[in-house]
Amino acid sequence: MKKISFLLLFFIGFQTFAQQAMSASEIADFKKKVNAASATIKTMTTDFVQYKHMDFLAKDVETSGKMAFKEPNSLAWQYKKPYNYSIVFKSGKIFINDEGKKSQMDAKSNKTFSKINKLIVGSVSGQMFDDKEFAISYYKSAGFDIARFVPKDASLKKYIKQVELSFDKKEGTVEQVRLLESETDYTKIVFKNKILNAKVDDSAFSN
Repeated sequence: MKKISFLLLFFIGFQTFAQQAMSASEIADFKKKVNAASATIKTMTTDFVQYKHMDFLAKDVETSGKMAFKEPNSLAWQYKKPYNYSIVFKSGKIFINDEGKKSQMDAKSNKTFSKINKLIVGSVSGQMFDDKEFAISYYKSAGFDIARFVPKDASLKKYIKQVELSFDKKEGTVEQVRLLESETDYTKIVFKNKILNAKVDDSAFSN
């Protein structure tokens, strides 16, 4: 137990050292840059690698696939390895295809899923800074500008404790998404080979 506590303290201390809080002027410049970039994004396609960290596993679970976004709120995640699974957010509904087994739900009829949908779309487009449902703090590191979102709603906190978005310092677009589900478990998504504003057919959002 003492060893675990020491490691946790070391990790927290390292994170604090690696990330510095932005000043008020830096926050203003950061928001301006991200909002300007977001305003130009009509579509986005990207490869991604997802790392699922669970405290009881010795190694993170790694999956990969492709993501597509089309304004205003169509978003598709297609997992290709090590299994085929897709989830599509479109027109207030969530469509799931799990190895050919299809299901759907109405996000609008469920307050929690509606907020999760909004959060995920916002994490891709970067349009989250005016959301009154999160306490937001801003940090900088050697590689990224970082916005950290903590849900204010208790029902959403049951699923997501915190969302951390890492932005490219030059372009102001999202490079990584980190969702903290508990004190020890989290999901990190890293985007690769990002393509902005190319044509994306509607078929990309059907599964």
